Amino acid sequence: MWFANFFVAGSMTMVLPFISLYIESLGDFSEKYVQHWSGLTFGITFVSAFLFSPIWGRIGDRYGRRKILIISGMGMAFSILLIGFAQSVWQLFMLRFFMGFFSGFIPMSQALISTQTPKEIAGRVLGTLQTGSITGSLLGPMLGGVLADTFGYADTFKWTSVTIFLSALLVLAVKEVRIEVKKGVRSHYSSKEVVQHIIRNPVMLTVLLISALVQIAHFSIQPILSLFVGELHGPKNIAFYSGIAFSAAGLGNLLMSRRWGNIADRHGYIKVLVILLFLAGIIYLPGAAVTNLWQLVIIRFVLGVAIGGIIPVRIAYIRQEAPLAMQGEVLGYNNSLRFLGNIIGPMLGGFISGYLGFSAVFISTSALLIISGVILLVSMNKHPKLAKHTA
Repeated sequence: MWFANFFVAGSMTMVLPFISLYIESLGDFSEKYVQHWSGLTFGITFVSAFLFSPIWGRIGDRYGRRKILIISGMGMAFSILLIGFAQSVWQLFMLRFFMGFFSGFIPMSQALISTQTPKEIAGRVLGTLQTGSITGSLLGPMLGGVLADTFGYADTFKWTSVTIFLSALLVLAVKEVRIEVKKGVRSHYSSKEVVQHIIRNPVMLTVLLISALVQIAHFSIQPILSLFVGELHGPKNIAFYSGIAFSAAGLGNLLMSRRWGNIADRHGYIKVLVILLFLAGIIYLPGAAVTNLWQLVIIRFVLGVAIGGIIPVRIAYIRQEAPLAMQGEVLGYNNSLRFLGNIIGPMLGGFISGYLGFSAVFISTSALLIISGVILLVSMNKHPKLAKHTA
């Protein structure tokens, strides 16, 4: 599953950097038109992913997550292959929307590994799994740039579909152990009962809502980072230096995600999650005052160190609190809220930077992360039994 995540994340990030350039190649369009449709085409995938994540999670609970992963990989591969044959922006937009129905491969793989892992080491194992997708994300943009320069944009999409298809085949080599539900323990929950279970656990509900806030914060800077790098460094080799700034956070994430998971296994998931949210918020703040590129790169690296543990620790906590028969659906809601954050974040970052400047994005992002930490801290202190570490 580590290798499957590596290929999927690498393949997806191969093509993301040049979606706007691919749109340009489809016709003679104005700069404003390209920017407008780049944003819509980028975001529409998360809309369909937001709608379908709980449904896939529910199906995975009933019939096994391995089968869903194979369907997800095949669906993504087919969608990206068709994108390579797109003749208009409208076709590209609709194919990106269609791709979103299958784009929960990495979150579903986390759900699969979570249920196959003893609770006491869930954080460490999920942190290790996450390094696969991070490594792929670090290498993907560079490889995608080389392929696009060599073969062109359309052919790069076609080659990308092959690697995602291989990821789906890798899942065939995975054996999913269907854990038998103990006698007297329920083996099925309705969607209404799953929602009621989440609402009755205020700490879990808070963790799920914070999934959206963290993604809003993290994605608010993504669409404007290249522009900010250009302002700090100038136009020379802007793609290369933007790539360094993007990858710095991923490198910090790669180094620490497994360690944060290990620490949380020993000391408590909610405690560590609160610490990580405050750390990330504090680290983001100096970004508002940077005056050169390397200051930004250092901040992005340290941010990656802090933010790297948030996803595995959050999933390990859900693994601890949700009954086995509903874990996939609960994680599906978690993924939906993450995708919602992916939709809101870039729009919010673009709006704030347009009216108040780049510095305001860093300040607002920092505030959002610290507010998330405060909300979770209050919830933890108000409901200590629900936040107690029982792994």
